[in-house]
Amino acid sequence: MSTAPQTSSAPRPALAPKHEIRIISHCTLFYWWPVWAVGFLMAIITAFSGQVMAIVPNGTDAQKAREIPWEANDQRDVLVLPKGKQLPVVEGKVVQPHLHSAGSKNLGVLFCAVLLLVIGITNIPLRGLWSVIVVVFLIFLTIIFAILGWWETILERLSFLDIRINLGGYVVISSVLFALWLVVFIFFDRQIYMIFTPGQLRVRQEIGGAETAYDTTGMTIQKQRSDLFRHWILGLGSGDLIVRTAGAQAHYFEKDNVLFIGRKVKEIEDMLRSRQVVAGP
Repeated sequence: MSTAPQTSSAPRPALAPKHEIRIISHCTLFYWWPVWAVGFLMAIITAFSGQVMAIVPNGTDAQKAREIPWEANDQRDVLVLPKGKQLPVVEGKVVQPHLHSAGSKNLGVLFCAVLLLVIGITNIPLRGLWSVIVVVFLIFLTIIFAILGWWETILERLSFLDIRINLGGYVVISSVLFALWLVVFIFFDRQIYMIFTPGQLRVRQEIGGAETAYDTTGMTIQKQRSDLFRHWILGLGSGDLIVRTAGAQAHYFEKDNVLFIGRKVKEIEDMLRSRQVVAGP
């Protein structure tokens, strides 16, 4: 009685899919999202305010509850133009009030405050201790002014500040800025990147440029998220990534404004500690 030899072979483990981590550096325009977001909000409030702005000559007198000659027993608020002045006329017709504008001046003041604040934050770097000092100083100044009762005086002195932007102004500014922000965020920023793969780093430094590959052996990475206003408030937890390669010709790369920097750095560190395993027969 003979038995045919039986061969058994263990199934070859499947190779893990290639894993890569892409690092995209965003330009400072990314931090301008509060400007177009607040602008759209102000536009919505203005559109539903139900108020329009009249264009009248300088010196026009606003009067309340005046008799209307052509309406019996009817009193209305009117605008009385100076003698010799007239309303603007286009193609033989008087220009009617049509520019939508909110009655409150706070909308324009708030929009300008956000715009100026974003300009300052994106152009004046305050890293590390400086950002903490500025925050502590502002809080300390606010408390001191409240204790001394200066806030009421300051607000009264600023009552002359009357900034009004009509609906068209909010829509144009916000729409153009949002379109630029979207194009840069989705297309242009993604053309300059770093790609980490097991054992290799590929870098593109400029739009349309070629990729350059580097060995990850001995490579060091560092994250910087020390600018409180730019990274945490406007950047929603973004940060800067610094990469140094090893070897005789070491290279230094710095990628600014990287989103989700904490999670990406952890993934890169895990990848650098691991080794790619290829199963044999």
